[in-house]
Amino acid sequence: MISKNKLKRFASVFLASSLIIGVLAGCGEKDGATSGGSGGGKDSDVIKIGMNLELSGGVASYGSGVAAGAELAIDEINKAGGIDGKQIKTVKIDNKSDAAEATSAAIKLATQEKVVAQIGSATSGNTVAAVQIAEKNKMPIIGPSATSTTVTVNEDGSVNDYAFRTCFIDPFQGQIAANYATKDLKLKNVAIYADSSSDYAKGLAKSFKETVEANGGKVVAEEAYIAKDTDFKSILTRLKSKKPEFIYIPGYYEEVGLIVKQAREAGIDVPLMGGDGWDSPKMVELAGKDALNNTFFTNHYSSEDPDEKIQKFVSAFKDANKDKAPDAFNALGYDTVYWLKDAIERAGSTDGEAVQKELAATKDLPLVTGTFSVDENHHPVKTATVLEFKDGKQVFNSKVNP
Repeated sequence: MISKNKLKRFASVFLASSLIIGVLAGCGEKDGATSGGSGGGKDSDVIKIGMNLELSGGVASYGSGVAAGAELAIDEINKAGGIDGKQIKTVKIDNKSDAAEATSAAIKLATQEKVVAQIGSATSGNTVAAVQIAEKNKMPIIGPSATSTTVTVNEDGSVNDYAFRTCFIDPFQGQIAANYATKDLKLKNVAIYADSSSDYAKGLAKSFKETVEANGGKVVAEEAYIAKDTDFKSILTRLKSKKPEFIYIPGYYEEVGLIVKQAREAGIDVPLMGGDGWDSPKMVELAGKDALNNTFFTNHYSSEDPDEKIQKFVSAFKDANKDKAPDAFNALGYDTVYWLKDAIERAGSTDGEAVQKELAATKDLPLVTGTFSVDENHHPVKTATVLEFKDGKQVFNSKVNP
């Protein structure tokens, strides 16, 4: 999911990381170490999996959610006998919602801990920051909620062999939102209010606009805000004057919650919609439950979906988490572990290259967030869900196939 940082920010981080990797790799070769995540060695009774997640900082809600879901899956797998008889051991590092920290964490996981694979980060930007490390060390990296296409595909169109994601990509979310506005709600005049500092938000806004126009709709206004802004009143007043029937607000809950609150205070009562960055318990705290009525967002799953597999997961998560219903980040963390387990079992090995090949070859794997296959760009082909807020609660609206 989700990028809070522009790729330019990572250029210096990547250069420094490359130098560090060269030094560490040289030391490893002298010591007889091998690349590719041995996971504790051929004769070890454990399989080491790294977690590089946002456990503190601006988007700690996302990383902590991924961790909780992953830990439930690991506990289930270990109780059932592990993977090929080996128990999963996790090495969890807090990247503090920072790209440089995510890079450092990836270096440690790859070169010191020598994990089989890395789970994380939760945001696209922090995942991108770690991808080069994964590539150099042949360590598969799976971003559970890293929706930006840049995680797996570079600007020149080349694919990062060791980078994967469990979630759908940003353009798919924008298309779903546009279709929901123009086809389901049958509205034609829409506005966009996006976070201009976020590649994630810009990607959603771009695909939303293109799909709206392809559907015969019209974007009557486009406005932007910047992460950490808190006063949106003047722009919302300008948007209101354009009389949109629907406003698309791709971004993160920290700002979106305040935008929704201030929009309703400004008398804007039209439907509001966003992407999976809206999925946080703090949304209700920031916006208020009444303000969130008549708002929608695209997401990876719904805990209210009657699907038997989903309800079994919901029950297990509630039992382990004091009756808390699992959100999409919990579900994606859970699915990431089971996907990795499936790949290791099919590979019959914890070697990074072998696991990478099986991750890429995944086809029709049934998981909580949908049955999916991996395409040539390492994008999962899977369903998405539309949720809506009703009196402060997320309610299942519909499922959308790719």
